[in-house]
Amino acid sequence: MPLSKENVIAQANAACKNTLMETLEIEVVDFGDDFLVARMPVNSRVHQPDGVLHGGATAALAESVGSFASHIFIDTETFFVRGIEISANHLKSIREGFVYAKATFVHKGRTTQLLDIKVTDEDNNLISVCKLSTISLPKQG
Repeated sequence: MPLSKENVIAQANAACKNTLMETLEIEVVDFGDDFLVARMPVNSRVHQPDGVLHGGATAALAESVGSFASHIFIDTETFFVRGIEISANHLKSIREGFVYAKATFVHKGRTTQLLDIKVTDEDNNLISVCKLSTISLPKQG
């Protein structure tokens, strides 16, 4: 049975309570057959000292949306997902507004997954390009 867009978004956002995602105000805003999108406000809470978006906050956004995407496509009764490597190339700075991270799969294996994550501003300007590797591990019974 296909996952409802509304249910996926609601469940992902509910899972953010009392986490880094809530602290950074990361919110899942869109979902499709092969992608997941989250956004984060850019303000002084996520700035580096000179007033632009901190690369670490961008990486946290990218890892969050990529991990959620991997989580959606596994059997969560039997497996859990962990990020194992992230890389980020920051191409443009931003001082205010929102950034959007769109995660799409490069590889969706049973054990490992590789995601491409594009971070853009509200005008669709490319801010960062990230790659995330995740692993699906069996839960201990």
